[in-house]
Parts: sequence; structure tokens; C-alpha cells
Amino acid sequence: MEDRSSMGLNHDTHTALEQSGVTGGPDGPDSGLPTPGAQPGPIGGGDVSGGLDGQGGGEPGSTSAPVPSGLPQGAFVAKTVIAVDGPAGSGKSSVSRAAARALAFGYQDTGAAYRALAWHALQQGVDLDDPAAVLASWDTFDYTIGTDPDAYFVRVGDTDVTDAIRTPDVTAAVAHIAKLPEVRERLVQLFRQVMRKADAQGIITEGRDITTVVAPDAEVRILLTADESVRMARRSAEVTTQSAAETSAALARRDAADAKVVDFMNAADGVTTLDSTDLDFDQTVQAVVDLARAATH
Repeated sequence: MEDRSSMGLNHDTHTALEQSGVTGGPDGPDSGLPTPGAQPGPIGGGDVSGGLDGQGGGEPGSTSAPVPSGLPQGAFVAKTVIAVDGPAGSGKSSVSRAAARALAFGYQDTGAAYRALAWHALQQGVDLDDPAAVLASWDTFDYTIGTDPDAYFVRVGDTDVTDAIRTPDVTAAVAHIAKLPEVRERLVQLFRQVMRKADAQGIITEGRDITTVVAPDAEVRILLTADESVRMARRSAEVTTQSAAETSAALARRDAADAKVVDFMNAADGVTTLDSTDLDFDQTVQAVVDLARAATH
């Protein structure tokens, strides 16, 4: 394994974790996943297109390639997977992306896929209250995401929607998309394909049900959370097109809608809780990096 001492990683891992707001987690660092370098990595680059397991042929490692035979549901090949869950405003995306950069890992923002599908449905004039119509829009959903934390993008077809999926209209539409179990099932398969194809030695995948549904056997599973008032303040600072009250109301609606289909507020067995209420951004990133190093060294 390469020497990461020049990447700003904390060598005094256990001391840092004790002081970082980290609680719970597995009894030991070994989750049964292969360690980086244990076998050849998947083929493919950092740009990952949409597709489902078992559909189409595809080159090895592409998102249209079927799951390798003999692997259990949710298993990944020859790379470290860091799974991060948490509610809106907890800092999942920015923290995970920065931690991935520090570790030279790939980064997957699963929320982008939900947002991109919502954007696509709006562009198609789909009635979001009609589940069948929403599911039908999947057939023309050509999704691509960049997993390089320094070259992040989201595309639907030939359209770059990296910024467009962050508008209030899309945010409001996401709840209609995310509440449909059929949509979530399809996206889970897509997320796993993205992790298989990413060419870095590891990948951080963040979202709402990553530690329990998407990657239950990830080497590191983290629930990143913070007090509600802190989360709302952070989200308000990110969204400049709405008032603080509107942003807070939207966050509360999203949490309430998602809570009906997934528990993203309570850590499952073996999941480490990282409470960032009293941590600044750099401290939170370092805590994630330290957890990753503790599991892979």
C-alpha cells in the first residue's frame, strides 16, 4: 500500500477518534472485505454511466455489466468502500468529497442520482404524483456521474446538470422520486455498479441508506449527523435562492418524506456515529479519514 503520510492524514488515529465525536462502530477494523491491492481492480475510468445489474453486456466494470457470479448482494471487488449516511444538512457531501480527496479515493454522491432523475422527470413533464409515470421516465434516464472528487460532474444524456439539480424546484421534486420503493431499488443497483467501476483503490459513497442497504458490508460505515438547528443553519448557508425559513422548511419536509422509507437518523449495528455538531469542517473530514485509515492499516 502506498505511503499516505504526505496526504495530511493523522498518524495518531486512536487519539484523534477519541476526541472527534465518534461513537459506536464495529469491534474491530476487519469487515471481511478484501483489502486494497488484494486482487486486480475493476476496469474503467472515473466517469460512470447509468445502467442496472444484469441488463446488457457492457465491458467489465461498466455499469451495464452483470454482477460477477458468486458475489453476495452488496459485495464489491478489490477496493475499500466507505459508506456514509446522514440527514440533510449534516455535511455528508462536502465532508465525503474532501475525505475522498485526502485518501485518493473515488467519491459518489448518491443524492445526485435522485436529483438527476427528478430533474429528468420535470423536463419530461411527468406527473410526479403518478408512480407509474415516474417509473416510466427511467427508460430514458441516461445518467452519468464523475467519481473523481476533483472532477465531479453529473450529466443526463448530453446535458450537464451538476448545478441544475440543486435548484429549489428539483429539491421539491426529489421527495416524490425518493419515496417510491421501485425507484430506490433501481438506484441501489446503479450505485453498486458505480462502486464496481470506479478505478481508485477505494470509494466513499454517501447518501441516506448506504450503510444498511447499498453497502451493508462496507469496510467502514459511518452515520454523520448533527443537531437539527446546526443542520438547518448549514443548509441555509448553502442555498442562497431561498430564505432561511424556506430552506429549513424544505429540509424538514425532505427528512419527513425520507423517514417513511429509510431510517437515516439511527446507526445500525456496526455503524459508527460521527456527531459533527461541535466540530468544524476540517475536524469532521479528519475524523472520516482517521476511521478509514484505522480500517485499512
